[in-house]
Amino acid sequence: MNKYDIIHKAYKEGYAIPQFNIVNVEYARYILEECENQKSPVILGVSEKVAKHLGGFNVVKKMIEGLIIDLNVMVPVILHLDHAKTKELCEQAINAGFDSVMIDYSSHTLEENISVTKSLVQENPNIIIECEVGSIGKNGNEGIIYSNLEDIIRIKKETNAQLIAPAFGTVHGVYKGTPVLNYELLKQIKKNIDTPLVMHGGSGLNEENFKESIRNGIAKININTELKHAWTKSLRKYLEQNQNETDPVFIIESTSQEIKKVVSELINIFGSRNKA
Repeated sequence: MNKYDIIHKAYKEGYAIPQFNIVNVEYARYILEECENQKSPVILGVSEKVAKHLGGFNVVKKMIEGLIIDLNVMVPVILHLDHAKTKELCEQAINAGFDSVMIDYSSHTLEENISVTKSLVQENPNIIIECEVGSIGKNGNEGIIYSNLEDIIRIKKETNAQLIAPAFGTVHGVYKGTPVLNYELLKQIKKNIDTPLVMHGGSGLNEENFKESIRNGIAKININTELKHAWTKSLRKYLEQNQNETDPVFIIESTSQEIKKVVSELINIFGSRNKA
C-alpha cells in the first residue's frame, strides 16, 4: 500500500488519519510511540518555520527516519509539509524525501492556485499533493471565507490533486464562540468529487463536530494548537513544582504524558485506532 492509499482507505471506510504537527524530536517521539501503541496510521506535519528551527528539511526527514527505526515503529507514517506558500518550498521538501506537501495558494486567484497545484501534481506523480480552497479562519473565528463548491470541483478536475482542504468553518488556533461548520458544503463536495478532504483547524472542536465531518468526506484532520497547549501546560506545571531542576531531559520528558493523552483521545475520536 502506498502512502496515498492509507488516506484513501480512511476516506472509503469512514475514519480519519490524524495529522499531528511536530516542533521537535521529543514531540515526534511521543506521537509516534502513542500511535504505535494505538496501532494508528499517522501523518507528521511540519511547517516551514519548524523546518528552519530544526535545521532544514533534510534534518527533519532523517530525524523521523531514525525515530521509526530506533522505536521500531510499524504503523504507517506520512511526513508532510504543511501550508507551504511557494512551489519552491514544496520542491525542497520533496527533494529531502517528504511523502506529502500542501501548496497553500488559497490567498491567490483560483487560476493561480490551479496553475501551481497542477504543475506540482504533474511533476511529482509519487507525492501526495494537497491544496486549499477558500480561507481557513484564524484568531478565534476571523477571516473565514467558505469555499465555493464550483471552485472545488474545478480545482479537482483541472489539477487532480490527491487531497483538498475546503474552508467550511474551522479556524487555526482556538475557536471563539460556537463553531459554525457548513456540513452541507462537505456533503455536496463529497457528492461531486471522489476525493479525501482535509480539515485544518481541528483544535477546539467537539467529538460530534469531528464525527459529522468524517461522515461527510473528511479523511485527514490537522492538530497543532491542542498539542501546544498540552505541552506548555505540563511544562509550566513541572517547573513550578521542581524549581531547582536544571536537567533538560527531565524537564522535557515531563510533557510526554499530556502529549500522549491528546494523541490517544483524538485517535479514538477519529476512528483510526487499529487501522494500521
